[in-house]
Amino acid sequence: MDSITLQDENGETSELYVLEETTLNGNHYLLLSEEAEGDSDAYIFREMPGDAGDEATYVPVDDETEYSAVLLVFKELLEDTDFE
Repeated sequence: MDSITLQDENGETSELYVLEETTLNGNHYLLLSEEAEGDSDAYIFREMPGDAGDEATYVPVDDETEYSAVLLVFKELLEDTDFE
């Protein structure tokens, strides 16, 4: 399973595992989990393209409407997963 390392505003890093990816309305989203397998919290992040030569960055989706729409797509893609 692919993973990415994210750095917060305090410079602390954490490794999150990519459960699924999708594109919606021209935006690329990742469903990320704290654990590679089993039950754990999951988060939806939107990819923010970097400037020329810069890597993309990922930001959590905070807007409720956007979050709900993307969550519905992930639920369809991962039919066998229980979202609570």
